[in-house]
Amino acid sequence: MEKSGRGGDGAPRGPVLHIVVVGFHHKKGCQVEFSYPPLIPGDGHDSHTLPEEWKYLPFLALPDGAHNYQEDTVFFHLPPRNGNGATVYGISCYRQIEAKALKVRQADITRETVQKSVCVLSKLPLYGLLQAKLQLITHAYFEEKDFSQISILKELYEHMNSSLGGTSLEGSQVYLGLSPRDLVLHFRHKVLILFKLILLEKKVLFYISPVNKLVGALMTVLSLFPGMIEHGLSDCSQYRPRKSMSEDAGLHESNPPADDLVSMSAPEILNTNSGTVKKIMTGNHGGDAGIKTEEPLLQAEEDSSKGQEPNDTSQYLKPPSRPSPESSESDWETLDPSVLEDPTLKEKEQAGSEQTNSFPKESVPSDSPPITVQPQANTGQVVLIPGLISGLEEDQYGMPLAIFTKGYLCLPYMALQQHHLLSDVTVRGFVAGATNILFRQQKHLSDAIVEVEEALIQIHDPELRKLLNPTTADLRFADYLVRHVTENRDDVFLDGTGWEGGDEWIRAQFAVYIHALLAATLQLDNEKILSDYGTTFVTAWKNTHNYRVWNSNKHPALAEINPNHPFQGQYSVSDMKLRFSHSVQNSERGKKIGNVMVTTSRNVVQTGKAVGQSVGGAFSSAKTAMSSWLSTFASPAPQSLTEPPDGKP
Repeated sequence: MEKSGRGGDGAPRGPVLHIVVVGFHHKKGCQVEFSYPPLIPGDGHDSHTLPEEWKYLPFLALPDGAHNYQEDTVFFHLPPRNGNGATVYGISCYRQIEAKALKVRQADITRETVQKSVCVLSKLPLYGLLQAKLQLITHAYFEEKDFSQISILKELYEHMNSSLGGTSLEGSQVYLGLSPRDLVLHFRHKVLILFKLILLEKKVLFYISPVNKLVGALMTVLSLFPGMIEHGLSDCSQYRPRKSMSEDAGLHESNPPADDLVSMSAPEILNTNSGTVKKIMTGNHGGDAGIKTEEPLLQAEEDSSKGQEPNDTSQYLKPPSRPSPESSESDWETLDPSVLEDPTLKEKEQAGSEQTNSFPKESVPSDSPPITVQPQANTGQVVLIPGLISGLEEDQYGMPLAIFTKGYLCLPYMALQQHHLLSDVTVRGFVAGATNILFRQQKHLSDAIVEVEEALIQIHDPELRKLLNPTTADLRFADYLVRHVTENRDDVFLDGTGWEGGDEWIRAQFAVYIHALLAATLQLDNEKILSDYGTTFVTAWKNTHNYRVWNSNKHPALAEINPNHPFQGQYSVSDMKLRFSHSVQNSERGKKIGNVMVTTSRNVVQTGKAVGQSVGGAFSSAKTAMSSWLSTFASPAPQSLTEPPDGKP
């Protein structure tokens, strides 16, 4: 009889691909102990062998530092098998139990505690829904106190595929467990800074421990982008696990596959002499993003025009081969920071910059409408398709934006063994989460570090900080969100099921914001409109891959959208107070002024007590008045960054 979770050809019919158990071995480290169906067809359920693309699975499912917590939950993304298909979404529930409590204790259990994770690999991004089901089964599996009892795991696979087989990605179940309300309460107005950082496709690293807080915050920020969770992450983990230097060299020397897509503008096609098309490769991912991801954003177009066009227009151009530091898989438990430093890195970076400068100016799209070029195998001909194709399922407004495509990664949790991806030349950017402090210490590998616990955003580049400095209209928008969320904090909206001030309401506000911003960019005389969003920010955003893809296609539905900022208006006294409050709370200078005023008030009061009670009483009243005035500007929330010289808000 055919099982409900499998088709006649053995392929899974439901969204769940595998149920996996990952354990910690005292000699071998993290390893797969059970998989159903087997990860590699033909192997047994207890095989430790992993597909090459999923070699990091054990380290993702059983996170670094897990021994410090009794239980934890991890969301992670795996690349598709054989380079085909979409992202594989992983949800893992970790627990540990005392070894003496086990009914059946295997011979290889030599430690006082046993640490294991039960993991679901799914084709659908149903993070919260799968987590809720998986937590129950993981609890039951551990309550058996006999890990050889795997029947419950097989039943879980069948049950999930039968119950979720017809599950649609539309509706609130996609956002189960992701609360923008809690995010706004914690980050306050800085939520908008995070939103704009990702729009600019910057390298953003989230940092906190344990993992469930990390992945919850990161995925909640992404849920603010319309359609992103449902349809925008299918291409977000297109990376290759690190191989040896010899294998990397062989990879770059081989010819690129014929089905890679590359965006070019129409004049670039017409100006080719031989009728063939130059194909600009960016490693494994291809795409039209500039290779020099470390260059300042506003200088990208200017620098790209300096390249020289080669004579042979059919020549394949290859990016510099810069192998990453040696793999740390053997050092799964601890890693010396010196391992991450490559002594030959500077030389290779210099060689890479020389090769990068030889790229032709056509590698950056011109202002003319771009088209997609798809070389056909063995023919030398090309098919021209109007507009850039994101490969995502879009709505009438072009949502979700093609942010996580062409080498821009979304990794809710990164294992230490994936550290090389931060400096991989085929990765043009990332939104990633980490719990290991080594990630945070390598500040040069990211544009921004988000310390979730302190609600702190560290942006290292002063120019980027200026780009993200909120406009008056943006401050009004952020203040509007914070007020509606905090005012309803103790009523029916606490569970996120209400409308105004609730989770869905917050997502709706960000949808209105991004729709209006997109509509504003289409207006002919739009300088005044765009100034409300930040002129320099919009200029930088127009140079990103996601905007160029969106702008190359028509979206008639946006004609009905009001292009004005939702909170445009004349500057008022309340705006002055809002701006001053923002400056005092978030700039280094403002913090110093506030501290000086508080210190001065304290010293004056102490002096008053020394002079006499009557005088002291007067000074005490002055202190009370001073404190009352400062309280209108002070906030319990930690500082964000606007203009501190060292990049720390």
